[in-house]
Amino acid sequence: MKRVAIVLACVTLVASVLTGALVWQLSRNPPPKHPEISAYTREQLVRVGPYRYCDVFVITQCDVPKTVGTLKVSYRNPIQLSVPPAIARAPWVLIRAYDGGDEPVVSEFRPDSTLAVTIPTVDARRGRLTGFAVQLPTLVRDEQNNEFPWPHAEWSIATIWP
Repeated sequence: MKRVAIVLACVTLVASVLTGALVWQLSRNPPPKHPEISAYTREQLVRVGPYRYCDVFVITQCDVPKTVGTLKVSYRNPIQLSVPPAIARAPWVLIRAYDGGDEPVVSEFRPDSTLAVTIPTVDARRGRLTGFAVQLPTLVRDEQNNEFPWPHAEWSIATIWP
């Protein structure tokens, strides 16, 4: 009987220590406060939190960490952009800027339609890609009761050329 009690005490002690270690490990790296996008090219992966993230219902209440990711690019390798389901389940916008273009290139994506986009680093008419941003638009009204889309969240990545 004594032997069974000792074995049970040891099992309980080991289970408690393992549970404590698991809780400690999980709490060391808490999940990010806001969704992150990721971009991959040439064996580089960058994960980026938002530059700005505002409350959808109170558009003036914002967290503005001003996070901007950087990615080294080349002419040969396109960029693979991935957005998490938290972004993709809403309408979202991809804005690409080029060094030879006056206007950015804007692509709009419907809810639940796209989780990944391939972005060429060079456009024949606009030149080299200087950066891109992902935005989540919200419809807002101004004082004259005009309704228009306004980004309540934005993620930004700048490109670095050799």
